[in-house]
Amino acid sequence: MRFKKLDLNLLVALDILLEQKSITRTAEKLNMSPSAVSNSLSRLREYFEDDLLTQIGRKMVITPLGENLQSQVRNALYNIESTILLQPNFEPDKTERIFSIICSDYTLTVLVPHILEIVSQQKSTARFQFLPQVENPNEQLEKGKADLLIIPTDFVSKEHPSKVIYDEKFVCVVWSESELADGKMTMERYANAGHVVMRPAPKRPNYFEKVFSNKFDLKRRIVATTFSFAILPSLVIGSDNITTVHSKLAYKMAKVWPLKILELPFELPRMQQCLQWHQYRNNDEGLIWLRGVIEEAIEKMNASHNHLTSAS
Repeated sequence: MRFKKLDLNLLVALDILLEQKSITRTAEKLNMSPSAVSNSLSRLREYFEDDLLTQIGRKMVITPLGENLQSQVRNALYNIESTILLQPNFEPDKTERIFSIICSDYTLTVLVPHILEIVSQQKSTARFQFLPQVENPNEQLEKGKADLLIIPTDFVSKEHPSKVIYDEKFVCVVWSESELADGKMTMERYANAGHVVMRPAPKRPNYFEKVFSNKFDLKRRIVATTFSFAILPSLVIGSDNITTVHSKLAYKMAKVWPLKILELPFELPRMQQCLQWHQYRNNDEGLIWLRGVIEEAIEKMNASHNHLTSAS
């Protein structure tokens, strides 16, 4: 198919070429021979009157025009997919779609089980791929590598629609037999204790340390770091250390581990959790269904959390 003398099939090759910056890897992605991809690149160079990708040493580097085209080509393909290729009538019990969702392991622990429960109850044949949070999750959305993001508002892109789905407070978690488990958590006890923390991606600002230093003039004594939110509560067992975690996660983990949950000795801003999708997917019936499932799952999650807090 051609549009203004451009073979639109070449846009698919261009999209992958600009992402991979490699003829060999592009050929593997498209299940084509390297010579066929090289021929496609030659035709694209001729059409745009630009190299698009330039060989420098052993690497291929995108030209300025190629960089300008990258997001435009991705959006064009996304638009075609969302308006033409997706079936207009989504049937949850007959679909073969695989939904990709980027979220933290905190979300995987407290929310995702309820999502899968509802999907099972509906006898849906949809499948799911949960992907780890990355430094710039919106880029994965724009590249079509994720259908949905479940992320805090601090990481939401202004370029795509989003919705706050719930908020969450933070609490202290200590080992039930530690000295800190007796009495209330005071600012002095909190400041003097060792802290176990989750470290985000290297370039991402650390939310907690930023709040502590700017608002409370407090620098925590960090004794251990990990890449996982969900494992944090278990790492204080057997010590007088503290971890500061999401309330829903804390109460869920306190059911299976010897932990005590304490209120923070200061007011920490609540985290707002958001759902975000690509601007071209507003009318995607599959995502509309999935967003509805997620909202129903949040109701189940909140009811379960309320039961745990009232029983503690």
